[in-house]
Amino acid sequence: MTELPLPETIDDAAAELERLAAEIAHHNRRYHTEDAPEISDAEYDALVRRNTALERAFPALIRPDSPSRLVGAAPAGHLAKVPHARAMMSLDNGFSDEDVAEFVARVRRFLKLPDDEPVALTAEPKIDGLSCSLRYEARRLVQALTRGDGTVGEDVTANVRTIADIPTTLPDTAPDVFEVRGEVYMEKAAFAALNVRLADEAKATGKEARQFANPRNAAAGSLRQKDAAVTRERPLRFLAHGWGETAALPGGTQAEVVAALRDWGFPVAHAFTRCADVAAALAVYRSIEARRADLPFDIDGVVYKIDRLDWQQRLSSIGRAPRWAIAHKFPAERAQTTLDRIDIQVGRTGKLTPVARLKPVTVGGVVVTNATLHNADEVARLGVQPGDRVVLQRAGDVIPQIVENLSADATRAPWPFPLICPECGSEAIREPGEVDWRCSGGLVCPAQRVERLRHFASRHALDIDGLGITSIESFFHDGLIDRPADIFRLTIDQLLARDRWAEVSARNLIAAIDARRTPPLDRFLFALGIRHVGEITARDLARRWKSWDAFRAMIGQAVATRDAMIQAIGESDDKLLARTAKDLAAIVDTKQVGPEVALALIDFFAEEHNDAAVRDLLTHITPADVVHETIASEVSGKTVVFTGTLETLSRDEAKAQAESLGAHVSGSVSKKTDLLIAGPGAGSKAKKAAELGIRVVDEAGWIAIVQAAGRDEAL
Repeated sequence: MTELPLPETIDDAAAELERLAAEIAHHNRRYHTEDAPEISDAEYDALVRRNTALERAFPALIRPDSPSRLVGAAPAGHLAKVPHARAMMSLDNGFSDEDVAEFVARVRRFLKLPDDEPVALTAEPKIDGLSCSLRYEARRLVQALTRGDGTVGEDVTANVRTIADIPTTLPDTAPDVFEVRGEVYMEKAAFAALNVRLADEAKATGKEARQFANPRNAAAGSLRQKDAAVTRERPLRFLAHGWGETAALPGGTQAEVVAALRDWGFPVAHAFTRCADVAAALAVYRSIEARRADLPFDIDGVVYKIDRLDWQQRLSSIGRAPRWAIAHKFPAERAQTTLDRIDIQVGRTGKLTPVARLKPVTVGGVVVTNATLHNADEVARLGVQPGDRVVLQRAGDVIPQIVENLSADATRAPWPFPLICPECGSEAIREPGEVDWRCSGGLVCPAQRVERLRHFASRHALDIDGLGITSIESFFHDGLIDRPADIFRLTIDQLLARDRWAEVSARNLIAAIDARRTPPLDRFLFALGIRHVGEITARDLARRWKSWDAFRAMIGQAVATRDAMIQAIGESDDKLLARTAKDLAAIVDTKQVGPEVALALIDFFAEEHNDAAVRDLLTHITPADVVHETIASEVSGKTVVFTGTLETLSRDEAKAQAESLGAHVSGSVSKKTDLLIAGPGAGSKAKKAAELGIRVVDEAGWIAIVQAAGRDEAL
């Protein structure tokens, strides 16, 4: 896999690390807490590797919420939350033989071992199950916890007692306190039988059948049941591979302790092997990989651990993972099938995604009928068409994708990617330099409407108090609202006719809607949800054009100019816009607005569906003109950053003050920053400002700047 180049600036690196922290946390929650992963293991691993690469290159930017410091996700739901006596760590991943060799080399360097010192490893299958810690006191099972976020897990003791593999007592030779750790899993055959049974039960009762996506999800859902009787009916198994807190260890090596666990009655992997060196460990990996499809349970790699426990203790851990272990991941499983057709799905942001509809095929124990084709460029690269024989991959046993076309034919015409939205019939557009085609019918496209309506009513747009996502979805699905103008057509009688709406709440919502019938021009422009038009850009446009009429006249001229260019030159939009974007941006005539924003504005208003929706909206509201100019001040035209806690101002109020003084507010400190306003708790931004020699004031200093500007204005 080709790695992306590192960011050129610290600001760019900080922004990407912030995005990665949020994205990885989201996927951790979906996988560990909700048992409903959205991306493949391979895609998740790629995000983690990118985060690791950035942190190595920019160690000063490591965040408190960095994925490298976290394990899993915080537990949620009906089960009691219990802290682990000893944290349940995660594992670093390797993807090649070289990664494994480097792992052992790191161990040698850390321990300062001579080159001729043998480094023995243990190797065992990395089973794809739910991590669980079993605590025995006085040799009796007293508690079972899921991993959770590694620090706090969920109490599943009652459910674990129903699993036949797990002993409820240990022999007298076992220590007085011992935590056994391993994986709760479901065998492939049992998983298939469970789905059949659930379907039969649903059919008999007339209910909708619940089907688990894969054995791991089935095991997690079964173990985390409220009723242990339900868990008892599910065919769960357990495989031990380690330990947590213990009063004593029954051996001095990993292999000796695992042997003791086996003697105490715990199942351990049949393929568990002690390896004298890296070559022997890789041979075990090849052997397990060759037998992967025949194993009764799903695995996604092989785990290597340093055998000597005294070395493990010296190596300890770094962040969320021990230095003495690594998971050597397998390549994704593949299968061949036939591509029946290609459909286009429209996302909430208008992105058109081609989806392959496949002849059903089993991959990794799951029947696959659909696979993403990502975008038009990927369709062209693969050269796929209906009827082709393709190679399918379930990367990480989650999301299917086509990796090879066995029927590729360079002489035939490519599959025609549709340039009309299948949901609303609006034109599909692709901006220069982007790979995705997007529906331009943002305000009228059914696939985008709910998200657009939510954005329209949100706090930084029209800020309609009481109209949240739950109400918007309910009103939309029941046909009360379809486009923004419909919000202003709602009546008290319509609300009172609905469940859970009382007169007070109905009147409050209508009053909140009526209060937004003359929104500021910048909020109105932002609320339309035009691509690339955020709060700052909307404010810049409003300040430049002052009124809706002036702005709309400008847009009309820009659209007409583009259409005239196309007609006169007779070239495709892409070639034309690449040459004339600057000319069109000049018509928009705002210094802060570049060609990308100008084209987005033109594309939006050139689409008749959008223009009609805006005209409809304007029969109910009147955007307020911009009447106040910015106040001249010492920060006019400069870039300011707020950090830390503001004690007398909200962050939004402080930001508004800065913008009213003609300043540009940024979220990060860079060489372009002129002033940092630092409240209590200021961290890396204050440190960076000091390094760059940027002026720093506290909240009182900022208030003085604002008050001074007010006095100057009065004079």
